[in-house]
This record gives sequence, structure tokens and C-alpha cells, in this order.
Amino acid sequence: MNLRNIENWPAEWTSALQREGELLIEQAFQEDLNGLGDVTSQAIFKDDAVKTARIFAREAGTAAGLFMVERVFAVRETSIQVQFLKRDGDAVKPAETLLRVTGPVSALLTAERTALNFLGRLSGIATLTQKFTQAVSGTGTKILDTRKTTPGWRFLEKYAVRQGGGTNHRMGLFDRVLIKDNHIQAAGGIRHAVQAVRDYFSSRGLSLPIEVEVRNLTELKEALGQPIQQIMLDNMDAETISHAVKLVSGRVPLEASGGVTLETVRKIAETGVDFISVGALTHSAPALDVSMLTQ
Repeated sequence: MNLRNIENWPAEWTSALQREGELLIEQAFQEDLNGLGDVTSQAIFKDDAVKTARIFAREAGTAAGLFMVERVFAVRETSIQVQFLKRDGDAVKPAETLLRVTGPVSALLTAERTALNFLGRLSGIATLTQKFTQAVSGTGTKILDTRKTTPGWRFLEKYAVRQGGGTNHRMGLFDRVLIKDNHIQAAGGIRHAVQAVRDYFSSRGLSLPIEVEVRNLTELKEALGQPIQQIMLDNMDAETISHAVKLVSGRVPLEASGGVTLETVRKIAETGVDFISVGALTHSAPALDVSMLTQ
């Protein structure tokens, strides 16, 4: 796979990305063909002449998921050849060609929509992420994704975030501890929740970063007394975040979260917070408009 910008990913994440992609391609063809095939192409094309098609963007954005396009066509017909003109993470202009595919015309047309669905969805995430990262440029603040991803698309969508210049927060529930309000309420307080995690780790020889969510400055002061690696400031306005940054004074990284938009993200970043997490990167990104045209 022609992957990009995953230098810091563990090898098992890359393997999971590949497995996820293959499974989704299989499911996409199953729902599109339903064991009967592409009846339109089968009816029209008898000699199955070899054609070349170009896949291009109809609007400006950031490319992501080109490796999935290659796999879609390969799964449909192994003889299809792919020529990349862009790579994941590249900026694209309206009408600019991203890649060309050459092969039996019926196979190209059968795979067309499946390929474009993956490319449009992932490029849309990368494009929105790029807008957020550009909005905070020069502040030193990093844009994080969240677990608000499409079920079954977790690794693909977080890969797309990286193509737009964003940073992956945690891949799932398995690779970082995030003690949120419901954990704290059920455990009887921040101190009790953190201690329970530390006891659990000690008994099993585990070591993972521990992050605690706080909703106000009182909870922040309590969290600061705990042996943790990060604090999430949940749904605080920019003024309160500024107070939090001064209070913490660099002792632990701070993440702002909750309702962040392109209109508000710069003001939040200018408070000096280390990270801003944005669920919209994956749950609300519009697909990039891409198309295929046979030549």
C-alpha cells in the first residue's frame, strides 16, 4: 500500500489499517453487486476493450485514500494499471487529476463508485483537518482527532486526519487512559479514579498515558495533584482556558475540547493550550467532490 505520514504509527496499526481497508472493499462490492454483478456494464460491453480513465477533483482540497482507490481496482480486476499523479496529503486544485487507471472498461466502471466513495470520504476528512491546522498555524497548538469515527472506519479516518496535518489522539480504548466525567462520578472523584487506574496497572505490569477530563478550575486543581500525563479541559470558554493555562504553567499538557469550530479554534489556540480536539474532523467532514472520466 502506498501509505504516507504514518512514521510514528505502531506496526500493528498499519496492519489494522490494511485489514480494515480490505474488509470494507469486500463489503462495498458485496452490497453493490449482490452476487449478480454490474448488469449495466455487462449488457453494454461485449468485447471489454481496454480504456484509460482519469480520477480528478472537482474542488480544492487535500487528497487522502489514494491507496484505497488502487486496492479497489486491483480487487475488481488484477490487470488494471494505476498511475498516481498525486499522493495522500497533497493539495489538489479543481479539475486536477489525481490518478489514471487503465484496464477493461467494464471493470473500471464497475469499480468507479466504490473507489470514489472511499476517496471522497477520506479526502473530505483530510481537507477539513487541513483547514483547522491552518487556522491555528503559528500558535504551537496541535489539532487532535477523537473516537467520533464511523464504525468500522476507525483506522482509515484517523489516517485521513494525518494527511490533513492533524494528530491522532488515541486510536481506541486500548492505547490510552482517558478518565472522563462518568468515570469520575462512578469512582467517587478524580483522586479515586486515578488511584484505581494506577493500582490496576501495577497489578498487571502495564504502563499507558493517563489523561483526566475536568469541567472547571476546581476540578483542574484537583487533577494537578495527581500523577497524570495530560488534562482535558471540557467545554470551557476561551477566557476560562486562559486561566487554566496560567494555573497549570506548563506542568502538564492541556487539551481543550468541546464544540470547537473553525470560527472559534484560533481564539482557543491563542490561549496557549497545547492541544485542541475536534470531533467534527471525522463525524462532520463533507466528502470532497471527486469524479472519474473515461478517455
